[in-house]
Amino acid sequence: MQRCLDLAKNGLGRVAPNPMVGCVIVKNDAIIGEGFHQSYGEAHAEVNAIKSVKNLVDLKEATLYVSLEPCSHHGKTPPCADLIIDSGIPKVVIAQTDPNPKVAGKGMEKLREAGVEVTMGMLEEKAKELNRRFRTFHEEKRPYVVLKWAMSADGYMDSVRPEDKKGILWISSPETKKLVHKWRAEEGAILIGKRTLEVDDPSLDTRDYFGNDPLRVVLAGDKELSLGRRLLTDGKPTLIIGKQRRGFENGAVEFAEPQGDDLAEAALSALYKRNINSVIIEGGAYTLQHFLKTRIWDEARIIQSTRTLGGGLEAPQIPQEHSEFYSFGHDKVFLYRNK
Repeated sequence: MQRCLDLAKNGLGRVAPNPMVGCVIVKNDAIIGEGFHQSYGEAHAEVNAIKSVKNLVDLKEATLYVSLEPCSHHGKTPPCADLIIDSGIPKVVIAQTDPNPKVAGKGMEKLREAGVEVTMGMLEEKAKELNRRFRTFHEEKRPYVVLKWAMSADGYMDSVRPEDKKGILWISSPETKKLVHKWRAEEGAILIGKRTLEVDDPSLDTRDYFGNDPLRVVLAGDKELSLGRRLLTDGKPTLIIGKQRRGFENGAVEFAEPQGDDLAEAALSALYKRNINSVIIEGGAYTLQHFLKTRIWDEARIIQSTRTLGGGLEAPQIPQEHSEFYSFGHDKVFLYRNK
């Protein structure tokens, strides 16, 4: 099962909004086939594992291990439970039940009704941790929220600068910048507030790492946006949580008008409706602090540079101790979980 989980990780940033799944097929204590879900809309892990078996007759004496309950419904691909049954596999070991209501126990039920011996719960907590984005989306009806910011060694996100001083102040090292772009590639969306759009004029892409660009989201509300910013003119998909529509001729810019005063809540609702199961929040300080205050967050990743600023915009305060810490290049990375 650990091999299943290791295989499943290869789907990070490639299979969302589907879960990451790995599958291993064993006969006489030897692996005879394995596979993982490689890309959204393509074959599931069980299909790839069964296809990798050289002699299909071996399946009738094999045990199939899979990190998530096999699907039992027709989606973009046929049900994996049916394939397992048709292949004659007598035993299936599953790490966790699928939290998707379309599956949730139905895959196991179908297997057992067909006479397949099913064992549940092997490395269950590890499997749940791996697919925390998928579980949050289905159980809490919102995307999984990752907060991220960089700060100086003395606790500032930005220096004191005149109002007309635009552009990003790079605090962290070039190596850490690549790490951040990797993080972006792993999430479905990236979100900032209006001030970050205006002052930093960021691209919010993954140019320093291979992988898909996340959907860019800007919290604007009833405030007008400067039309010349890159997110509004580069032709890549951008979602504005706000009311201003005039002046936009770029078909890549989409609007979601908030129904209440909480723009963050409106953004999560809009992403949920678009079937996006994770979002990384990259600023600014007010936006980050709002997610912290309302406790609508799941992870926080804080990069601390060796550089000092001596004053400026203070970084948000995290309300608990970090769960993990490591060095990356010249910087330190602190990881937090919302308990």
